[in-house]
Amino acid sequence: MPSNLQGGKSFGLLKEQQRVKLDEINKEYLEDQKYRDEEDLAEKLEGLKNKYAEFDLNDQGEIDMMGLKRTMEKMGVPKTHLELKKMIVEVTGGSSNTINYRDFVKMMLGKRSAVLKLVLIFEDKANGGACKPDGPPPKRDISSLP
Repeated sequence: MPSNLQGGKSFGLLKEQQRVKLDEINKEYLEDQKYRDEEDLAEKLEGLKNKYAEFDLNDQGEIDMMGLKRTMEKMGVPKTHLELKKMIVEVTGGSSNTINYRDFVKMMLGKRSAVLKLVLIFEDKANGGACKPDGPPPKRDISSLP
């Protein structure tokens, strides 16, 4: 494989490597006795992997402060740097300045309600398919207009 990949190709390769790594971590959770009673664990982990991948991950495949900031802004919930720092500390227990996938999964499957978890759950509910019909809007004729 050529090592001089540029722009999009190397980014795509990096994303693919990150996804493979996330899949490996998901397997660990599926085999973990602590989570054996968790309902639909495989589906939940797949959903969490996709949610995690939506963040702007750094080169190590972790959520850093700027990635968290951009994602919060995309969701329409901008946060100050202090709030972002608190969110990261809440998830990592202060052990790191970035959120790795293991911390993310522990937070989402755990009983504690971290701010980031609440924001993500709320965003999921807000974007639930029920409120927006699929497909093109219905055809309207001139007589139906106000």
